[in-house]
Amino acid sequence: MKWNIPNILTVFRLIAAPGVPVMFLYFARPWADWFALALFIGAAVTDWIDGYLARAWGQESHFGAAMDPIADKAMVVIALLVITGYSGMNPWLILPATVILFREVFVSGLREYLGDRSRLLKVTRLAKWKTTAQMVAIAVLFLGTGLDYLNGIHLRGMTAEAYARAVELGTADPVRTCFASGCAGAATVLGLGLIWIAAGLTIVTGLEYFRKALPYLKEPK
Repeated sequence: MKWNIPNILTVFRLIAAPGVPVMFLYFARPWADWFALALFIGAAVTDWIDGYLARAWGQESHFGAAMDPIADKAMVVIALLVITGYSGMNPWLILPATVILFREVFVSGLREYLGDRSRLLKVTRLAKWKTTAQMVAIAVLFLGTGLDYLNGIHLRGMTAEAYARAVELGTADPVRTCFASGCAGAATVLGLGLIWIAAGLTIVTGLEYFRKALPYLKEPK
């Protein structure tokens, strides 16, 4: 492996993937949410940058070709597990997350079985759009859970009368609370919509890969 910039960025993504849940181990919320969001976005951006630089500078390598999709899958799978847990196991998130996780395991299994013939399952343009949709959806959902937690800090354990009294005393900020609540709801709805779109693309690409692999799964006559 050559330590050029594209490969270094790929290694960064491999490290950043488990770094997302680590943020929740060492930092209190909502700071953990913001750090995880920043790390995830930074890693997602490098996914585009390293591919572009590798092609532009003629630095495409076997290491990059092998590790790049692994880094993408690790980022998506680990972040989905974290976001599903911190969403309170939202059923609207569990189903598309399950579809995405199942597809990644399924396609990885097909590639392992096919061995040298796994080049038949090379990443398609639609699969790249699928990965982009997944990453955007996860980033938006991280934003939503962070804002929702921030809003919960303002309202936790408060009755309407207690909150009104807190506003009167200056210990609660109605504008900030309203902003956090509205943005949290909007981000969550948008993120859920995007993750369902990503799940749809995930199913389509998974079926496409299965169709290509099917001739090699049949028993010899």
